[in-house]
Amino acid sequence: MALWGGRFSKKPNDFFCTFNNSLDVDYKLAKYDILSSIAWSRTLTSINILTKLEQKKIEEALLVLLNKVKKNPKIMLNSNAEDIHTWIEQQLITMIGSLGKKLHTGRSRNDQVTTDLKLWCKYKVNKLMQEIKNLQKTLIITAELNIDIILPGYTHLQRAQPIVFSHWCLAYLEMFKRDNIRLKDSFKRMNLNPLGSGALSGTAWNIDRKSLSVDMGFSSETKNSLDSVSDRDYVLDLLSASAISMMHLSRFSEDLIFFNSGEANFIQLSDEITSGSSLMPQKKNPDCLELIRAKSGRVYGSLINTLVVFKGLPLSYNKDMQEDKEGLFDSLKTWSNCLKMASLVLKNMQINKKICRQAAEQGYSNATELADYLVKKGIEFRSAHNIVGNIVLEAIKKNKNLDQLDLLTFKKYSHVIDQDVYNHLKLENILEKRSSTGGICKRQILFAIKEAKKKFFNTK
Repeated sequence: MALWGGRFSKKPNDFFCTFNNSLDVDYKLAKYDILSSIAWSRTLTSINILTKLEQKKIEEALLVLLNKVKKNPKIMLNSNAEDIHTWIEQQLITMIGSLGKKLHTGRSRNDQVTTDLKLWCKYKVNKLMQEIKNLQKTLIITAELNIDIILPGYTHLQRAQPIVFSHWCLAYLEMFKRDNIRLKDSFKRMNLNPLGSGALSGTAWNIDRKSLSVDMGFSSETKNSLDSVSDRDYVLDLLSASAISMMHLSRFSEDLIFFNSGEANFIQLSDEITSGSSLMPQKKNPDCLELIRAKSGRVYGSLINTLVVFKGLPLSYNKDMQEDKEGLFDSLKTWSNCLKMASLVLKNMQINKKICRQAAEQGYSNATELADYLVKKGIEFRSAHNIVGNIVLEAIKKNKNLDQLDLLTFKKYSHVIDQDVYNHLKLENILEKRSSTGGICKRQILFAIKEAKKKFFNTK
């Protein structure tokens, strides 16, 4: 049964019904449609459409229905209902008779569906923020356990300068902090109640939308009915936030895939989150990280698809907008799963400290330090840069690290180089000199971890 059959003289084509109906997607909104319907029934009581007794009967019936949905979230999928709103109204009428037909007074599916979807999104934002925080906590713990592990930092995937593994963890902590901020911002914008906007021009009934909004847990009501029923910016906000965060998770995965490779061998992933080869018995593959990396494209696709759906829509509601949910539901589930998986990867990871250090000592990652050394001896930086480049060429020819060259070799390129250069090129000394805020010296790393623990673990 549809909610709109009175004007039509012919039954709809069966294939049209299958093509048009959305219950297989929007059934996930059942809880929120019931809750918004209860709030709407109270509003109808305030304007004397329903008596208090009628409202009580409707609310009690809807709460019974809510319990059924909680026990079996897919209970409605075998029905012939067009969408979740239709199914709930059908069930209500079956349960309490013609009284159930009063509930839709002054309400349109246009304002109803966006209200339900906003309520669902608000719930999901809070869940996702917690999942991001869980990953951030795991990063902080991993950072604290690996303060003394030195490894090369990279630019252009070439060894550049030495860093510590804790600094790598804290870099991703910052990325996910921004992801959480984006979610908080999106929550503020979506926390406005569109119910009471009607089909597009408001409702003719004298309802108090401010009270209705408070009753439903919104901060306030929307201000323009035409915009209210056609706005899906909150969907795009969440899809955009998920796409950016999935990009961070993909970079995180790519780093660890490389660190885990035989060529780097910086880390070992747990057997619990890796898989093998059907042919090559020696293989242990980082499938979970590769899947995170791949699933980012899936989330990007949902964002682009939704932008394309909305880019040419005239005001106000159009059936195109039915396509706003499937990509959103899939993207947020994908994002949630990837956040959980990333945390699991870190918890079970082993770091090869010795190999990390050996890699940091190779690749001339202390070349910048040698240039700084020359600057301190009075040579302008650009000249120092050129001198060090020539010294590196010499070291490459001799197949030696910079700190393995003898003093005579150094002096061949600059007479200001003295015995103290060797102490200057030690990895620990290089790290400790990077003492500006956000740098890699131990004091800064410990400070960053301490500040993060205050926020996430409530420590002093």
